[in-house]
Amino acid sequence: MDGLSTLPRAPGAARLAEWALALRPDEIPAAVREAAKLHLVDALGCGLAASALGIATEGRTIALEQGGRGEATVIGGEAAVPAASAALANGMLCHALDFDDTHADSVCHVSVVVVPAALAAAEAAHVAGAELLTAVVAGTELVARIGMAASGAFHARGFHPTSICGVFGAAAVAARLSGLDARTATSALGLAGSAASGLFAYLDDGTPTKPVHAGLAAQAGLVAARLAALGAEGPPSVLEARFGVYRAFADADADTLDDQLDDLGERWETPRSAFKKYPCCHYSHGSLGATARLVAEHRPDPARIREIEVSVPPGPAASLVLEPTAEKQAPRTTYEAKFSLQYSTAALLVTGRLDVETYTDAALRDPAVLALAQRVRYRVRDFGNASHAFPGGVRIVLDDGSELAAELAFQEGAPENPLGRVEVEAKFRANARPALGDAGADELLLALRDLDGHDDLHAALAPLRRPAGR
Repeated sequence: MDGLSTLPRAPGAARLAEWALALRPDEIPAAVREAAKLHLVDALGCGLAASALGIATEGRTIALEQGGRGEATVIGGEAAVPAASAALANGMLCHALDFDDTHADSVCHVSVVVVPAALAAAEAAHVAGAELLTAVVAGTELVARIGMAASGAFHARGFHPTSICGVFGAAAVAARLSGLDARTATSALGLAGSAASGLFAYLDDGTPTKPVHAGLAAQAGLVAARLAALGAEGPPSVLEARFGVYRAFADADADTLDDQLDDLGERWETPRSAFKKYPCCHYSHGSLGATARLVAEHRPDPARIREIEVSVPPGPAASLVLEPTAEKQAPRTTYEAKFSLQYSTAALLVTGRLDVETYTDAALRDPAVLALAQRVRYRVRDFGNASHAFPGGVRIVLDDGSELAAELAFQEGAPENPLGRVEVEAKFRANARPALGDAGADELLLALRDLDGHDDLHAALAPLRRPAGR
Protein backbone atom coordinates (compact mmCIF):
# COMPACT_ATOMS: atom_id res chain seq x y z
CA MET A 1 0.00 0.00 0.00
CA ASP A 2 1.21 3.49 -0.81
CA GLY A 3 2.37 5.00 2.48
CA LEU A 4 0.98 8.39 1.52
CA SER A 5 -2.57 6.99 1.54
CA THR A 6 -2.34 6.27 5.26
CA LEU A 7 -1.45 9.82 6.23
CA PRO A 8 -4.22 11.58 8.17
CA ARG A 9 -6.15 14.19 6.28
CA ALA A 10 -5.92 17.83 7.22
CA PRO A 11 -8.71 19.04 9.52
CA GLY A 12 -11.90 20.16 7.81
CA ALA A 13 -11.44 23.85 8.59
CA ALA A 14 -7.96 23.80 7.07
CA ARG A 15 -9.20 22.15 3.88
CA LEU A 16 -12.09 24.58 3.58
CA ALA A 17 -9.91 27.62 4.21
CA GLU A 18 -7.28 26.52 1.69
CA TRP A 19 -9.87 25.93 -1.02
CA ALA A 20 -11.71 29.20 -0.35
CA LEU A 21 -8.48 31.20 -0.62
CA ALA A 22 -7.19 29.41 -3.71
CA LEU A 23 -10.39 29.56 -5.78
CA ARG A 24 -9.86 31.57 -8.96
CA PRO A 25 -12.64 33.35 -10.86
CA ASP A 26 -11.83 31.43 -14.03
CA GLU A 27 -12.36 28.13 -12.19
CA ILE A 28 -16.01 28.93 -11.54
CA PRO A 29 -18.39 27.82 -14.33
CA ALA A 30 -20.35 30.66 -15.91
CA ALA A 31 -23.66 29.18 -14.75
CA VAL A 32 -22.41 29.11 -11.14
CA ARG A 33 -21.29 32.74 -11.29
CA GLU A 34 -24.64 33.79 -12.72
CA ALA A 35 -26.47 31.85 -10.03
CA ALA A 36 -24.41 33.58 -7.35
CA LYS A 37 -25.22 36.94 -8.88
CA LEU A 38 -28.96 36.17 -8.90
CA HIS A 39 -28.84 35.07 -5.26
CA LEU A 40 -27.08 38.32 -4.36
CA VAL A 41 -29.80 40.26 -6.20
CA ASP A 42 -32.52 38.29 -4.40
CA ALA A 43 -31.00 38.77 -0.94
CA LEU A 44 -30.63 42.52 -1.39
CA GLY A 45 -34.18 42.81 -2.69
CA CYS A 46 -35.44 41.12 0.46
CA GLY A 47 -33.37 43.52 2.56
CA LEU A 48 -34.75 46.55 0.76
CA ALA A 49 -38.34 45.36 1.29
CA ALA A 50 -37.71 44.94 5.02
CA SER A 51 -36.10 48.37 5.18
CA ALA A 52 -39.13 49.97 3.54
CA LEU A 53 -41.46 48.22 5.98
CA GLY A 54 -39.32 49.15 8.98
CA ILE A 55 -38.80 45.51 9.96
CA ALA A 56 -35.60 44.23 11.65
CA THR A 57 -33.97 47.66 11.49
CA GLU A 58 -32.47 47.43 15.00
CA GLY A 59 -29.09 46.31 13.68
CA ARG A 60 -28.99 49.29 11.35
CA THR A 61 -29.87 51.63 14.20
CA ILE A 62 -27.03 50.23 16.31
CA ALA A 63 -24.59 50.54 13.41
CA LEU A 64 -25.48 54.16 12.78
CA GLU A 65 -25.58 55.04 16.49
CA GLN A 66 -22.15 53.57 17.16
CA GLY A 67 -20.56 55.00 14.04
CA GLY A 68 -16.86 54.44 13.53
CA ARG A 69 -14.69 54.00 10.46
CA GLY A 70 -16.81 54.39 7.31
CA GLU A 71 -16.04 51.12 5.57
CA ALA A 72 -19.27 49.64 4.25
CA THR A 73 -22.82 50.33 3.11
CA VAL A 74 -25.91 49.74 5.23
CA ILE A 75 -29.24 49.26 3.46
CA GLY A 76 -31.24 52.44 4.00
CA GLY A 77 -28.41 54.18 5.87
CA GLU A 78 -26.78 57.20 4.29
CA ALA A 79 -23.55 56.94 6.32
CA ALA A 80 -20.95 54.21 5.83
CA VAL A 81 -20.14 52.20 8.97
CA PRO A 82 -17.52 49.65 10.09
CA ALA A 83 -17.70 46.46 8.05
CA ALA A 84 -18.77 44.20 10.94
CA SER A 85 -21.59 46.60 11.84
CA ALA A 86 -22.80 46.65 8.23
CA ALA A 87 -22.78 42.85 8.14
CA LEU A 88 -24.99 42.70 11.24
CA ALA A 89 -27.42 45.32 9.95
CA ASN A 90 -27.75 43.92 6.44
CA GLY A 91 -27.93 40.30 7.59
CA MET A 92 -30.90 41.15 9.77
CA LEU A 93 -32.65 43.10 7.03
CA CYS A 94 -32.11 40.49 4.32
CA HIS A 95 -33.53 37.72 6.52
CA ALA A 96 -36.31 39.81 8.11
CA LEU A 97 -39.20 38.77 5.85
CA ASP A 98 -38.22 35.08 5.52
CA PHE A 99 -38.36 35.67 1.77
CA ASP A 100 -34.74 34.70 1.05
CA ASP A 101 -33.30 31.56 -0.50
CA THR A 102 -32.74 28.18 1.16
CA HIS A 103 -30.23 25.48 0.28
CA ALA A 104 -32.46 22.42 0.77
CA ASP A 105 -29.83 19.74 1.40
CA SER A 106 -28.20 21.74 4.20
CA VAL A 107 -31.44 23.48 5.26
CA CYS A 108 -29.51 26.75 5.46
CA HIS A 109 -30.50 30.25 4.41
CA VAL A 110 -27.08 30.75 2.86
CA SER A 111 -27.23 34.08 1.05
CA VAL A 112 -28.47 36.19 3.98
CA VAL A 113 -25.23 35.42 5.84
CA VAL A 114 -22.72 35.15 3.01
CA VAL A 115 -23.88 38.15 0.95
CA PRO A 116 -23.93 40.74 3.79
CA ALA A 117 -20.55 39.47 5.04
CA ALA A 118 -19.01 39.53 1.56
CA LEU A 119 -20.39 42.97 0.66
CA ALA A 120 -19.06 44.49 3.88
CA ALA A 121 -15.65 42.84 3.65
CA ALA A 122 -15.32 43.67 -0.05
CA GLU A 123 -16.11 47.35 0.44
CA ALA A 124 -13.71 47.56 3.38
CA ALA A 125 -10.94 45.98 1.31
CA HIS A 126 -11.73 48.08 -1.81
CA VAL A 127 -11.87 45.05 -4.08
CA ALA A 128 -13.65 44.86 -7.43
CA GLY A 129 -16.98 43.24 -8.16
CA ALA A 130 -15.45 40.15 -9.76
CA GLU A 131 -13.57 39.34 -6.55
CA LEU A 132 -16.70 39.94 -4.48
CA LEU A 133 -18.61 37.47 -6.61
CA THR A 134 -15.86 34.86 -6.29
CA ALA A 135 -15.95 35.25 -2.51
CA VAL A 136 -19.75 34.80 -2.50
CA VAL A 137 -19.36 31.52 -4.39
CA ALA A 138 -16.63 30.31 -2.02
CA GLY A 139 -18.66 31.18 1.06
CA THR A 140 -21.82 29.61 -0.32
CA GLU A 141 -20.06 26.36 -1.13
CA LEU A 142 -18.61 26.18 2.40
CA VAL A 143 -21.91 26.80 4.19
CA ALA A 144 -23.75 24.28 2.02
CA ARG A 145 -21.22 21.52 2.60
CA ILE A 146 -20.90 22.06 6.34
CA GLY A 147 -24.69 21.85 6.60
CA MET A 148 -25.01 18.87 4.26
CA ALA A 149 -22.68 16.80 6.44
CA ALA A 150 -25.38 16.83 9.15
CA SER A 151 -28.54 17.68 7.22
CA GLY A 152 -31.53 17.97 9.56
CA ALA A 153 -29.49 17.06 12.64
CA PHE A 154 -29.13 20.66 13.83
CA HIS A 155 -32.90 21.16 13.64
CA ALA A 156 -33.47 18.04 15.72
CA ARG A 157 -31.48 19.59 18.56
CA GLY A 158 -33.22 22.98 18.30
CA PHE A 159 -30.37 24.82 16.56
CA HIS A 160 -30.68 27.03 13.50
CA PRO A 161 -28.19 25.79 10.86
CA THR A 162 -28.29 29.13 9.02
CA SER A 163 -26.26 30.66 11.81
CA ILE A 164 -24.43 27.54 13.04
CA CYS A 165 -23.06 26.85 9.55
CA GLY A 166 -23.30 30.36 8.12
CA VAL A 167 -20.69 31.87 10.42
CA PHE A 168 -18.03 29.72 8.74
CA GLY A 169 -18.98 31.03 5.31
CA ALA A 170 -18.82 34.59 6.61
CA ALA A 171 -15.39 33.98 8.14
CA ALA A 172 -14.14 32.42 4.92
CA VAL A 173 -15.22 35.31 2.70
CA ALA A 174 -13.77 37.83 5.15
CA ALA A 175 -10.49 35.90 5.28
CA ARG A 176 -10.29 35.78 1.49
CA LEU A 177 -11.22 39.41 0.90
CA SER A 178 -8.85 40.71 3.60
CA GLY A 179 -5.92 38.73 2.18
CA LEU A 180 -5.26 36.25 4.98
CA ASP A 181 -2.96 33.28 4.39
CA ALA A 182 -4.22 29.71 4.73
CA ARG A 183 -2.99 29.17 8.28
CA THR A 184 -4.55 32.42 9.53
CA ALA A 185 -7.75 31.75 7.63
CA THR A 186 -7.98 28.33 9.28
CA SER A 187 -7.71 30.05 12.65
CA ALA A 188 -10.51 32.40 11.57
CA LEU A 189 -12.78 29.42 10.92
CA GLY A 190 -11.72 27.90 14.23
CA LEU A 191 -12.65 31.11 16.04
CA ALA A 192 -15.92 31.33 14.12
CA GLY A 193 -16.92 28.00 15.64
CA SER A 194 -16.99 29.58 19.08
CA ALA A 195 -19.44 32.16 17.75
CA ALA A 196 -21.76 29.59 16.14
CA SER A 197 -25.22 30.01 17.66
CA GLY A 198 -28.93 30.29 16.98
CA LEU A 199 -31.81 28.71 18.90
CA PHE A 200 -35.28 27.85 17.60
CA ALA A 201 -36.76 28.92 20.94
CA TYR A 202 -38.60 31.76 19.18
CA LEU A 203 -40.98 29.22 17.63
CA ASP A 204 -42.75 28.80 20.99
CA ASP A 205 -43.34 32.53 21.38
CA GLY A 206 -43.69 33.85 17.84
CA THR A 207 -40.96 36.40 18.43
CA PRO A 208 -39.10 37.72 15.33
CA THR A 209 -35.70 36.56 16.60
CA LYS A 210 -34.63 34.63 13.52
CA PRO A 211 -33.31 37.63 11.51
CA VAL A 212 -30.82 38.29 14.32
CA HIS A 213 -29.30 34.86 13.67
CA ALA A 214 -28.27 35.82 10.14
CA GLY A 215 -26.96 39.22 11.22
CA LEU A 216 -24.91 37.90 14.12
CA ALA A 217 -23.42 35.12 11.97
CA ALA A 218 -22.35 37.61 9.28
CA GLN A 219 -20.89 39.96 11.88
CA ALA A 220 -19.13 37.20 13.83
CA GLY A 221 -17.47 35.89 10.68
CA LEU A 222 -15.88 39.27 10.02
CA VAL A 223 -14.82 39.63 13.65
CA ALA A 224 -13.29 36.14 13.62
CA ALA A 225 -11.24 36.93 10.52
CA ARG A 226 -9.98 40.18 12.02
CA LEU A 227 -9.09 38.50 15.32
CA ALA A 228 -7.16 35.83 13.44
CA ALA A 229 -5.33 38.50 11.45
CA LEU A 230 -4.22 40.06 14.75
CA GLY A 231 -2.91 36.75 16.08
CA ALA A 232 -5.85 35.10 17.84
CA GLU A 233 -5.96 31.36 17.25
CA GLY A 234 -8.85 28.99 16.65
CA PRO A 235 -8.81 25.18 16.53
CA PRO A 236 -8.36 23.66 13.04
CA SER A 237 -10.46 20.70 14.19
CA VAL A 238 -13.40 22.94 15.14
CA LEU A 239 -15.81 20.91 13.00
CA GLU A 240 -14.89 17.31 13.78
CA ALA A 241 -13.23 17.49 17.22
CA ARG A 242 -14.75 15.61 20.16
CA PHE A 243 -16.22 18.92 21.34
CA GLY A 244 -16.53 20.33 17.84
CA VAL A 245 -19.53 21.65 15.94
CA TYR A 246 -21.01 18.33 14.85
CA ARG A 247 -20.90 16.64 18.24
CA ALA A 248 -21.87 19.74 20.23
CA PHE A 249 -24.66 21.05 18.02
CA ALA A 250 -25.90 17.95 16.18
CA ASP A 251 -24.93 15.04 18.46
CA ALA A 252 -23.32 13.55 15.35
CA ASP A 253 -19.92 12.43 14.13
CA ALA A 254 -18.36 14.21 11.18
CA ASP A 255 -18.11 10.98 9.18
CA THR A 256 -19.72 12.49 6.09
CA LEU A 257 -17.69 15.70 6.07
CA ASP A 258 -14.96 14.18 3.89
CA ASP A 259 -17.58 13.24 1.30
CA GLN A 260 -18.64 16.88 1.14
CA LEU A 261 -15.10 18.22 0.85
CA ASP A 262 -13.56 15.71 -1.56
CA ASP A 263 -15.22 17.23 -4.63
CA LEU A 264 -14.89 20.93 -3.84
CA GLY A 265 -14.56 22.73 -7.15
CA GLU A 266 -16.12 19.84 -9.08
CA ARG A 267 -19.66 19.68 -7.69
CA TRP A 268 -21.23 23.11 -7.25
CA GLU A 269 -23.97 23.73 -4.69
CA THR A 270 -24.45 27.46 -5.37
CA PRO A 271 -27.04 26.90 -8.14
CA ARG A 272 -28.94 24.50 -5.88
CA SER A 273 -30.09 27.15 -3.42
CA ALA A 274 -33.83 27.55 -3.94
CA PHE A 275 -35.43 30.95 -4.44
CA LYS A 276 -38.58 31.60 -2.45
CA LYS A 277 -41.84 32.44 -4.14
CA TYR A 278 -43.61 33.18 -0.85
CA PRO A 279 -42.38 35.15 2.22
CA CYS A 280 -42.74 32.31 4.73
CA CYS A 281 -40.94 29.19 5.94
CA HIS A 282 -39.68 27.08 3.07
CA TYR A 283 -41.07 23.89 4.60
CA SER A 284 -44.53 25.23 3.69
CA HIS A 285 -43.77 25.94 0.04
CA GLY A 286 -44.48 22.55 -1.51
CA SER A 287 -47.96 22.40 -0.02
CA LEU A 288 -48.61 26.09 -0.69
CA GLY A 289 -47.54 25.71 -4.31
CA ALA A 290 -49.98 22.84 -4.68
CA THR A 291 -52.74 24.98 -3.15
CA ALA A 292 -51.87 27.85 -5.49
CA ARG A 293 -52.40 25.51 -8.45
CA LEU A 294 -55.87 24.59 -7.20
CA VAL A 295 -56.69 28.27 -6.70
CA ALA A 296 -55.56 29.09 -10.25
CA GLU A 297 -57.37 26.14 -11.85
CA HIS A 298 -60.58 25.86 -9.77
CA ARG A 299 -60.95 29.01 -7.65
CA PRO A 300 -62.70 27.11 -4.83
CA ASP A 301 -65.17 29.17 -2.81
CA PRO A 302 -63.83 29.34 0.78
CA ALA A 303 -67.40 29.26 2.10
CA ARG A 304 -67.88 25.82 0.52
CA ILE A 305 -64.71 24.27 1.95
CA ARG A 306 -65.48 21.66 4.61
CA GLU A 307 -61.95 20.49 5.32
CA ILE A 308 -58.37 20.99 4.13
CA GLU A 309 -55.64 18.38 4.52
CA VAL A 310 -52.09 19.53 3.87
CA SER A 311 -49.25 17.05 3.61
CA VAL A 312 -45.57 17.51 4.40
CA PRO A 313 -42.56 15.17 4.36
CA PRO A 314 -41.04 13.49 7.43
CA GLY A 315 -38.48 15.47 9.38
CA PRO A 316 -38.63 18.97 10.86
CA ALA A 317 -41.53 20.26 8.72
CA ALA A 318 -44.43 19.37 11.03
CA SER A 319 -42.74 20.66 14.17
CA LEU A 320 -41.79 23.93 12.47
CA VAL A 321 -44.91 24.88 10.50
CA LEU A 322 -47.79 22.77 11.85
CA GLU A 323 -47.33 22.27 15.59
CA PRO A 324 -48.58 23.20 18.13
CA THR A 325 -51.88 23.22 16.28
CA ALA A 326 -53.75 25.82 18.35
CA GLU A 327 -51.07 28.48 17.94
CA LYS A 328 -50.60 27.73 14.25
CA GLN A 329 -54.32 28.04 13.52
CA ALA A 330 -54.48 31.47 15.15
CA PRO A 331 -50.97 32.97 14.99
CA ARG A 332 -50.26 35.60 17.61
CA THR A 333 -47.64 37.53 15.68
CA THR A 334 -46.73 38.19 12.07
CA TYR A 335 -43.59 36.10 12.44
CA GLU A 336 -45.52 33.19 13.91
CA ALA A 337 -47.81 33.40 10.88
CA LYS A 338 -44.82 32.85 8.59
CA PHE A 339 -44.30 29.53 10.35
CA SER A 340 -47.95 28.49 10.15
CA LEU A 341 -48.98 26.36 7.20
CA GLN A 342 -52.56 26.46 8.48
CA TYR A 343 -52.69 30.25 8.36
CA SER A 344 -50.81 30.54 5.06
CA THR A 345 -53.05 27.96 3.36
CA ALA A 346 -56.20 29.69 4.57
CA ALA A 347 -54.92 33.12 3.53
CA LEU A 348 -54.08 31.86 0.05
CA LEU A 349 -57.54 30.32 -0.38
CA VAL A 350 -59.39 33.38 0.93
CA THR A 351 -57.37 36.15 -0.76
CA GLY A 352 -55.92 34.33 -3.76
CA ARG A 353 -52.38 35.49 -3.01
CA LEU A 354 -49.43 35.14 -0.64
CA ASP A 355 -47.12 38.14 -0.43
CA VAL A 356 -45.54 40.53 2.05
CA GLU A 357 -48.95 42.03 2.87
CA THR A 358 -50.29 38.59 3.87
CA TYR A 359 -48.11 38.71 6.98
CA THR A 360 -49.08 42.05 8.48
CA ASP A 361 -50.87 42.71 11.76
CA ALA A 362 -54.03 43.70 9.91
CA ALA A 363 -54.06 40.53 7.81
CA LEU A 364 -53.70 38.36 10.91
CA ARG A 365 -57.07 39.63 12.16
CA ASP A 366 -59.03 38.64 9.04
CA PRO A 367 -61.96 36.57 10.44
CA ALA A 368 -62.49 34.65 7.18
CA VAL A 369 -58.85 33.52 7.13
CA LEU A 370 -58.85 32.55 10.80
CA ALA A 371 -62.09 30.59 10.43
CA LEU A 372 -60.74 28.64 7.47
CA ALA A 373 -57.44 27.96 9.26
CA GLN A 374 -59.44 26.02 11.87
CA ARG A 375 -60.41 23.53 9.14
CA VAL A 376 -56.83 22.68 8.17
CA ARG A 377 -55.56 19.24 9.16
CA TYR A 378 -52.28 17.64 8.21
CA ARG A 379 -50.49 14.39 7.62
CA VAL A 380 -46.86 13.47 7.23
CA ARG A 381 -45.97 11.25 4.30
CA ASP A 382 -42.90 10.23 2.36
CA PHE A 383 -42.51 12.08 -0.94
CA GLY A 384 -39.27 10.24 -1.68
CA ASN A 385 -37.15 13.34 -2.26
CA ALA A 386 -37.44 15.31 0.98
CA SER A 387 -33.68 15.31 1.58
CA HIS A 388 -33.12 17.77 -1.25
CA ALA A 389 -36.46 19.53 -1.68
CA PHE A 390 -39.47 20.91 0.16
CA PRO A 391 -42.29 18.81 -1.31
CA GLY A 392 -45.90 18.96 -0.23
CA GLY A 393 -49.52 18.45 -1.14
CA VAL A 394 -53.07 19.48 -0.35
CA ARG A 395 -56.54 17.90 -0.44
CA ILE A 396 -59.63 20.11 -0.21
CA VAL A 397 -63.03 18.61 0.63
CA LEU A 398 -66.02 20.72 -0.46
CA ASP A 399 -69.47 20.81 1.13
CA ASP A 400 -70.91 18.42 -1.48
CA GLY A 401 -68.25 15.81 -0.70
CA SER A 402 -66.21 16.42 -3.85
CA GLU A 403 -62.47 16.78 -3.53
CA LEU A 404 -59.69 18.79 -5.12
CA ALA A 405 -56.10 17.58 -4.73
CA ALA A 406 -52.61 18.52 -5.91
CA GLU A 407 -49.01 18.02 -4.88
CA LEU A 408 -45.55 19.24 -5.79
CA ALA A 409 -42.54 16.94 -5.64
CA PHE A 410 -40.34 20.04 -5.84
CA GLN A 411 -41.43 23.43 -4.55
CA GLU A 412 -41.49 26.36 -6.96
CA GLY A 413 -38.04 27.92 -6.99
CA ALA A 414 -36.18 24.64 -6.47
CA PRO A 415 -33.49 23.75 -9.03
CA GLU A 416 -35.82 21.04 -10.35
CA ASN A 417 -38.76 23.49 -10.56
CA PRO A 418 -36.90 26.77 -11.00
CA LEU A 419 -37.78 30.41 -10.97
CA GLY A 420 -35.94 31.90 -13.95
CA ARG A 421 -33.99 35.12 -14.18
CA VAL A 422 -37.06 37.05 -15.30
CA GLU A 423 -39.06 35.89 -12.26
CA VAL A 424 -36.23 36.52 -9.79
CA GLU A 425 -35.64 40.00 -11.16
CA ALA A 426 -39.38 40.72 -11.08
CA LYS A 427 -39.38 39.69 -7.42
CA PHE A 428 -36.41 42.00 -6.81
CA ARG A 429 -38.19 44.96 -8.42
CA ALA A 430 -41.33 44.35 -6.38
CA ASN A 431 -39.27 44.15 -3.19
CA ALA A 432 -37.01 47.10 -3.97
CA ARG A 433 -39.64 49.48 -5.33
CA PRO A 434 -41.11 50.60 -1.98
CA ALA A 435 -37.62 51.59 -0.81
CA LEU A 436 -36.09 52.96 -4.00
CA GLY A 437 -38.93 53.71 -6.42
CA ASP A 438 -39.02 52.30 -9.95
CA ALA A 439 -35.99 54.22 -11.20
CA GLY A 440 -33.84 53.39 -8.18
CA ALA A 441 -34.74 49.71 -8.32
CA ASP A 442 -33.81 49.54 -12.00
CA GLU A 443 -30.57 51.46 -11.39
CA LEU A 444 -29.44 49.03 -8.71
CA LEU A 445 -30.49 45.98 -10.72
CA LEU A 446 -28.44 47.14 -13.70
CA ALA A 447 -25.41 47.63 -11.44
CA LEU A 448 -25.81 44.16 -9.94
CA ARG A 449 -26.24 42.53 -13.36
CA ASP A 450 -22.84 43.95 -14.32
CA LEU A 451 -21.22 43.26 -10.96
CA ASP A 452 -18.21 41.57 -12.58
CA GLY A 453 -17.41 44.79 -14.40
CA HIS A 454 -17.50 47.15 -11.41
CA ASP A 455 -14.19 48.29 -9.95
CA ASP A 456 -15.85 50.68 -7.48
CA LEU A 457 -18.28 48.73 -5.34
CA HIS A 458 -19.12 51.71 -3.16
CA ALA A 459 -20.42 53.56 -6.23
CA ALA A 460 -22.27 50.51 -7.56
CA LEU A 461 -24.09 50.08 -4.24
CA ALA A 462 -25.06 53.75 -3.93
CA PRO A 463 -28.85 53.12 -4.30
CA LEU A 464 -28.76 50.93 -1.18
CA ARG A 465 -27.83 53.96 0.91
CA ARG A 466 -30.99 55.87 0.09
CA PRO A 467 -33.39 56.22 3.04
CA ALA A 468 -36.31 53.81 3.03
CA GLY A 469 -39.31 54.97 1.01
CA ARG A 470 -41.81 54.26 3.79
